[in-house]
Amino acid sequence: MHRNASIGLSVLIMLVAGYAVFAATAWPWKAALFPLAIGVPLFCLATTELLWALFGKVESEVVEGDPQLAGAARRMLVATGWMLGFLAAIVLLGFPIAVPLFLLLYLKLQGGEGWVLSIVITAVVWGVFYGLFDTLLHLPFPSGWLLDWLGFA
Repeated sequence: MHRNASIGLSVLIMLVAGYAVFAATAWPWKAALFPLAIGVPLFCLATTELLWALFGKVESEVVEGDPQLAGAARRMLVATGWMLGFLAAIVLLGFPIAVPLFLLLYLKLQGGEGWVLSIVITAVVWGVFYGLFDTLLHLPFPSGWLLDWLGFA
C-alpha cells in the first residue's frame, strides 16, 4: 500500500509542479521567479521519488510492536506542534520576525544545538532571507496581527 500511495502522490506533485512551471513561463520574470524556483526542484524531487517507488527495493512489512514505531505518534505530534507554532508566529508576528525566531527556537530546543551555532545559523538565514526578499526582490511582507494591534507596524 505504501508503494502505491508514494507513486500516486509523486505523480500528483509532478502534475502540479509541472503546471506551475508551465504557467509561470508566460509571466514577467519577477513574477515567475518564485514558482520557477520552487516548481523545478519540486518536479525533480517528485520524479526521483517516483523512480525510487517504481524501481527501488521493496520495504518489509511493518510488524506490530516494532521498536522504530514506538515513539512515532509522539514524534508526529511534536512535528505538528512545531509547524502550527511556525504558522502562528507568521500570522501574529509576520514573516521577517517569525522565520529567525522559529529557526533559533527550533535549533536550540528541538535540535539541542549550542547558543553560538544557533545564533550564527539564524543570523545567516535571516541575512539571506532579508537580502533575497527585501533587498533584491523588494517584496513587502505584511506585518503580523500582534504587531498591528500593538501599533508597531
